[in-house]
Amino acid sequence: MSAGKVAVLGAGSWGTAFSIVLADAGNEVTMWARREEVARTITEEHENREYHPGIELPPTVSATHDVERAVDGADIVVLAAPSQALRSNLVAWAPFLPTDAVLVSLMKGVELGTLDRMSEVIADVTGAGPNRIAVVSGPNLSAEIARREPAAGVVACVDEDVVQRLQARVHSPAFRPYTSTDVVGCELGGAYKNVVALAAGMAVGLGFGDNTVATVITRGLAETARLGMRMGANPITLMGLAGLGDLVATCSSPLSRNRTFGEKLGKGMSVEDVVAETRQVAEGAKSCASLRALATRHEVDHPLVAAVDDVVAGRLTALDLMDAMLERPTKSELD
Repeated sequence: MSAGKVAVLGAGSWGTAFSIVLADAGNEVTMWARREEVARTITEEHENREYHPGIELPPTVSATHDVERAVDGADIVVLAAPSQALRSNLVAWAPFLPTDAVLVSLMKGVELGTLDRMSEVIADVTGAGPNRIAVVSGPNLSAEIARREPAAGVVACVDEDVVQRLQARVHSPAFRPYTSTDVVGCELGGAYKNVVALAAGMAVGLGFGDNTVATVITRGLAETARLGMRMGANPITLMGLAGLGDLVATCSSPLSRNRTFGEKLGKGMSVEDVVAETRQVAEGAKSCASLRALATRHEVDHPLVAAVDDVVAGRLTALDLMDAMLERPTKSELD
């Protein structure tokens, strides 16, 4: 995969930031935008004012509202839709996807109902084999990536040759990609950390300090590792960029939507109030129910994700969550 054309389906915050990475790595990038006016602004003014105002996009980035045009000639198609909308979008996109293109998921979630990871949704809808499906994960807050602040991530695919070629295609002066064949571990780390970040944000919103937040992060990582190992993930993956790295960034940064969403819940706002104020639902609030069901399916202890799901559903308050975690029976840390 020498540098060539890449299609990015989704012109939101992360899709736009990753388009900058791809262009800086030498690729010609065509973004697909749901709204025609957004596509026009990206192409003509080289800016996505809605998500990254003031950031000039590289001249090799353009956009279109026509998905067939976006993917024409692309050997890599990057999928950057909201995780719970991926299946419906893919049904519409699938007839136009090049049959030999590698499909790269930027999404971090587990589908409600099916409990499929995003790579599984891609395989189900498109029929692509595992050697054509890759994921990108890691501590990648989109605003910092768009500003070209130094960062690293993980590119994962079960095919070692494919993942090494993808690594070269996304290696820019500011973004250092590492390779992995552990798709399961990378996807679970990315999905679970959003829910843990909600809990960390709640702790901050309640006025608690760094000890509490560190406890939430660490116990959240333990839950992630339990589920990941039960599903065949390499535990070392969850200690790396796609696990601990992503978890720390998302739980610690005010740029994190999930951390900010949780903080507002901790201050006493309802989910409906937060959505009305921010005009968006954090990914962790969408995926906590599916992750809870996934952990239940695999008979893995999951007190943190269960409590977060109860808060999002209105069955508990943020303070109830903290009390519930402290009141659990004591045990060995390694249990």
